[in-house]
Amino acid sequence: MKSKIKKVFYGLLLISCALLGYSLLLPVSPVEIISVHEDGEFSSVLVKNFPFTDREKIDWWIKNHAKLKEKYNIPRPATDGFFSIVFWDFGDGYKEEGKYDRRCFIDMKPPINCIDKNSLLMVNSSKNTGTYFSLDSGTYRININGKMVKYESD
Repeated sequence: MKSKIKKVFYGLLLISCALLGYSLLLPVSPVEIISVHEDGEFSSVLVKNFPFTDREKIDWWIKNHAKLKEKYNIPRPATDGFFSIVFWDFGDGYKEEGKYDRRCFIDMKPPINCIDKNSLLMVNSSKNTGTYFSLDSGTYRININGKMVKYESD
């Protein structure tokens, strides 16, 4: 009986260590920008290893938006100041349009010019609204005091 309990204990210990190791290594992986697609003031950025939590995603944008402007010249606001950038999970790469709901890019030749729709973060800005961040869990804005405020999704 004791040997059975020891086996279960060591098995659970091994699984716990593996999960802990995975969770510690995951944030260490840098965000990889695969490609940037543009259509006027709208940009799509295809990424791998994007941060997991809402706060980490927004913090990543805050820390890296100047680099995106420098390296990819995005955002490119319209004359009224509006821009929109969507960060998409690159997932399994480019695919044909097919029967699935996919995001296809007009700046690439078909048939392999689409990705599975899995948006990770949308950054929008205009003169009237300022910058706001849309995620599955809701919309965030930085108020005049510099505090992040969340507005729940409908």
